[in-house]
Amino acid sequence: MNQKDYYEILGVEKGASAEKIKEAYRKLAFQYHPDRNRENPSAVEKMKQVNEAYAVLSDSKKRKDYDTFHEQYGSYGYDRFKQNYSEHDIFRGSDINQIFEEMARSFGFRGFEEVFRESYGQGYRSFEFRRPGIFGRGFIFFGPGPRRRERHEIPVSPEILPGVPGKFIRYLLKKMLGTKEPLRGKDLEDTLYLKPRQAFEGTKGKYVHRKRSKELIVTIPPGMRDGQKIRLKGMGEPGKDGGEPGDLYLKVKIKKPLLEKVRELLKL
Repeated sequence: MNQKDYYEILGVEKGASAEKIKEAYRKLAFQYHPDRNRENPSAVEKMKQVNEAYAVLSDSKKRKDYDTFHEQYGSYGYDRFKQNYSEHDIFRGSDINQIFEEMARSFGFRGFEEVFRESYGQGYRSFEFRRPGIFGRGFIFFGPGPRRRERHEIPVSPEILPGVPGKFIRYLLKKMLGTKEPLRGKDLEDTLYLKPRQAFEGTKGKYVHRKRSKELIVTIPPGMRDGQKIRLKGMGEPGKDGGEPGDLYLKVKIKKPLLEKVRELLKL
């Protein structure tokens, strides 16, 4: 996979403020806008890179994750980031559509809808709705070759008036777009029995996940105490309508030596 540096693509320093990032994106979006580069096909791919970089760096959570992967994996940080974020995730909640509409009004360019249909195909859907005292707009980006489950999620960035509950926004979007809100799967709990030495030194042990009918190798860190829990991410119940699965929590139960059990029985 080609390595990308989002900061380099936008031409900003790693510690750049949100305002600097948006300013840099506006300049590059204007520079590579398809309406200004009809004789330069390579500008389309450059525009896509700029869009992706801005969608990540303009979101504090995505930006933090991207920085963390680069700190941990160096030049492979981009690969790791893309393994955890699909195109759909990257563009979720982005205000790119609003910036393109601003340029359309200011410079007479084509609007967001037409430009993105030309650049990305049918991999997205925009929306806008108005009600008394409420207004919302945004776009849902599926990326090339959207997976079936992604078409049920609602990655929106609605502009709403203060005081309007988020649940009401989601209800309107469900009615308008015919989508379902992704629901996270339930967490599961079970008990993991360890010998005192295993709990003290740490080990790798087998755990049979009965609900999934599979055997897992669980890494036990040293110094585990009775009653502590080990989290297995994504090993809970499956999510619904594209939601992520829950987690599995294994509560540690340290087996007592036979002699200690006998002494306890004698005390009774």
